[in-house]
Amino acid sequence: MVTQTYNSVANRSRHASHAESTKNAGAMSEGRLILNADDWGRDRETTQRILDCSMRGVLSSASAMVFMEDSAEAAAIARDRRIDTGLHLNLTTQFSAPDCPREIVDLQKRVASSLRCHRLSPALFHPWLKRSLAYLVTAQIQEYGRLYGAPPARIDGHHHMHLCIDVLAGHLLPPGIIVRRSFSFSRGEKTWVNRLYRRCVDRTLARRHRLTDFFFSITPLEPQRLQRIVALALHHAVEIETHPVNPDEYQFLIGGGLARLLGDVPIAPGFAV
Repeated sequence: MVTQTYNSVANRSRHASHAESTKNAGAMSEGRLILNADDWGRDRETTQRILDCSMRGVLSSASAMVFMEDSAEAAAIARDRRIDTGLHLNLTTQFSAPDCPREIVDLQKRVASSLRCHRLSPALFHPWLKRSLAYLVTAQIQEYGRLYGAPPARIDGHHHMHLCIDVLAGHLLPPGIIVRRSFSFSRGEKTWVNRLYRRCVDRTLARRHRLTDFFFSITPLEPQRLQRIVALALHHAVEIETHPVNPDEYQFLIGGGLARLLGDVPIAPGFAV
C-alpha cells in the first residue's frame, strides 16, 4: 500500500510537471509573500498556536507532521477550517502518535541516529539508509493522504532533512510537486562554499520540483532585515518559515509587529508558486 500511494503521487505529478512549470514561470514574476508555519500537528500547543495565527489572517499555510501526538486532530481542524497544508517530512524527531506502528517508530529512530550524528551528516551519502528512507518517506506521504483525504501537493522537511543527500540522490520526493528550497543568503552571510553547496542543492531540486524564488526564516526578528525580505515579495515568490509555538515569533505575528512591516504587500492566502 505504501508503494502504491507513492507511485500514484509520482505518476500524477509527472504528467502535470511540464504544464505546471510553464505556467509558474510567469507567475513567479508577479510576486507572492508566503508565511508558512511549521510543525502543525506535532502536539496540541503547537497546533493551537498555528490555528490562532491562521484565524487572524497572518499565515498563508502550515506544514503538517504525521504520526505525531496531535496529527489526527490537526488534520480534522485543517479540513474543517480549510487551512492550506503540506507535508512536513519528519526523519529526525521521534514519532509520538500512540497508534503509530512500532516498526515505523523503530525504523525512524535508526535513520535519525545516522542523520543527526554529526552536523555534516545530511551532506554525506549513507547508502545503507536507502531502503529505510524510501519506506519512511512513502509511509508519511500515505499517512498524510489518509488524514487529509489527498496526497500532499507540497513537501518540506523537519530540520530541513528533505534536503539531505540521501533523499535528493534517491529521488524520494514525488516529481512535479512544490518542495521547499534551501535558505537564501546574500554574499557575506555565509561562506562561499556554503552558498555554492546550497545553490547546487536548489538546482538539483529545480530539475524535478517547483520552488519559490527565495526562502527565509522569520528569525532573527530584525525590522531592517524583514523589510528587505518583504520588498523581495513585490516581484518574487518568497516563503518565510515561522514557528508560532515559540513565544517571540507568536507575539510578533499576532501583536502587530509583522503588520507594521508589510506596507502594501499582502500575505498570500495560500501556498502556491
